[in-house]
Amino acid sequence: MLAVAKGVNMALMFFLEVGVLISAGYWGFTLSPSWAVRLVAGLGAPALFIAAWALFGAGGGENAVFPLTGLARAALEILWFGGGALALYAAGAAVPAGALAALFVVNAVLRIVWKQV
Repeated sequence: MLAVAKGVNMALMFFLEVGVLISAGYWGFTLSPSWAVRLVAGLGAPALFIAAWALFGAGGGENAVFPLTGLARAALEILWFGGGALALYAAGAAVPAGALAALFVVNAVLRIVWKQV
């Protein structure tokens, strides 16, 4: 049973990562009345998040170009998921922003307790 819960927690981590990218894109596409600005921000913001994750956090650090561990990894995750939540909040979606942040906290605590970090 615990193995199933751990698997569900890791699946949640993946869906939270995807949620951050969607949040960044949503924020970008609601940023400005100008179509050009919305297009650049809507595609550019997720691209920047993807680049940061690929460089420092991919695959729990195993697939990253510059893998981070310990406090540096914790800081990366807080910035990554916090950035997604802030993007949603800035786009006017306060409830989904709170849900993203709360799910990240639960996921992170469970990953620490279950030594999935």
